[in-house]
Amino acid sequence: MPDRDFSADFPLLQKACGGRRLAYLDNAATTQKPRAVIDRLRRFLTGENANIHRGVHSLSMAATASFDRARAKVASFLGAASPAEIVFTRGTTESINLVAHSFARTVLEPGDQVLVTEMEHHANIVPWQLVAAEAGAEVIAAPVTRSGEIDLGAFADRLSPRVKIAAFTHTSNVLGTVAPVRELVGLARAAGAATVVDGAQAVAHGPVDVTAIGCDFYAFSGHKVYGPDGIGALYGRHERLAAMPPYQGGGDMIERVSLDGTTFRQPPERFEAGTPNISGAVGLAAALDYLAEVGWGDVRAREA
Repeated sequence: MPDRDFSADFPLLQKACGGRRLAYLDNAATTQKPRAVIDRLRRFLTGENANIHRGVHSLSMAATASFDRARAKVASFLGAASPAEIVFTRGTTESINLVAHSFARTVLEPGDQVLVTEMEHHANIVPWQLVAAEAGAEVIAAPVTRSGEIDLGAFADRLSPRVKIAAFTHTSNVLGTVAPVRELVGLARAAGAATVVDGAQAVAHGPVDVTAIGCDFYAFSGHKVYGPDGIGALYGRHERLAAMPPYQGGGDMIERVSLDGTTFRQPPERFEAGTPNISGAVGLAAALDYLAEVGWGDVRAREA
């Protein structure tokens, strides 16, 4: 067990509640923010705050550099091949909706299926239901065993040629079950299905390597991993992102615009319409730096 009192790193955990020191047990819903993240947000907002990718003044260039470093930090954190495979979103829910409304709409046809599991958060069910209904497809689910694990045999049995997308959690928000994502991805890819992994509950508990997992998409939220809310990331395999149409229009996703037609930038900017959550991305990078400083060994020892 590590000797360091990690709670001292979190200002809110020093608060009294009901006459006692606050004990916070709701990390699955949202994590508290360490002083390192709060201080980085303060420095950005008081010293660098400006819009990005569109100004030549010093503040804009400083903000752009911080934003671009944050994207590279997330790419490294997830083991992505390139920062260009990281799309900043509002969080896991928006990331899954992006894949559903941009990617799924291009591959789903009447009679097709999207395979999920019975242990999914509704953010990994409802978006698929919406696009499936629109396409004339259906959402089916692999069952969970009595011990709270995905039934791998049933999952494999449901991977018919009709299944175009398999979407499943990395760690269950209800059960805490850690799914064998590499095995699930392997089964789905062998059957010709694209794979989407909900990593919201996994990223704060151990290292993630999307290249080793082999998935097409991986989503997580900053506020689950000691970062700000309203910021998250979608990893997408580059060839998948490059073939996908824009999710929203306007702002930084445009390459050239006229009333006669518009061309769009390459990923990831293609999927980041409008002014992004710049300070959120910077704060997320600080949260990932904090986790790296703590180290996964201490994280696991503290949890155990």
